[in-house]
Amino acid sequence: MKIGIITVSDRASAGIYEDISGKAIIDTLNEYLISTWEEVYEVIPDEKEIIEATMIKMADELGCVLIVTTGGTGPAKRDVTPEATETVCDRMMPGFGELMRAVSLKYVPTAILSRQTAGLRNDTLIINLPGKPKSIRECLDAVFPAVPYCLDLMERDYMECNENIIKVFRPKK
Repeated sequence: MKIGIITVSDRASAGIYEDISGKAIIDTLNEYLISTWEEVYEVIPDEKEIIEATMIKMADELGCVLIVTTGGTGPAKRDVTPEATETVCDRMMPGFGELMRAVSLKYVPTAILSRQTAGLRNDTLIINLPGKPKSIRECLDAVFPAVPYCLDLMERDYMECNENIIKVFRPKK
């Protein structure tokens, strides 16, 4: 199964600093997943058209079952990841953003400034995460338990997780 990881950052994409956020996502997914998976990893600037094109390529051409983005979810003028996600998605999944903000509020009052969201492009789930590695882990720990069942409902790859690390939810048959 292929999973897309997109870091949206002008400075990281220009090589001004190393992308630690995308690597934090990859490290977390490696802890969570028992299933074999292939990363499709991109570091791109905060440009709506580039973000959209990258998501479309990962979903439609490369067949990613899941795309996880980091960065570009705040109130700054160049933070356009949620808008790009809404543009490329057929249906939005607002519960993901609601839960991520609720969890983040336990740690910082500025979590209300975050605009994380999630949506579906055909049969690909796209989730926008914040930009800081600590926040990425807190948010993924909160929402990831629903991801494998979401993929099941979309009839995508069966995602098997390490239950010692992350307890996923699937209804009993």
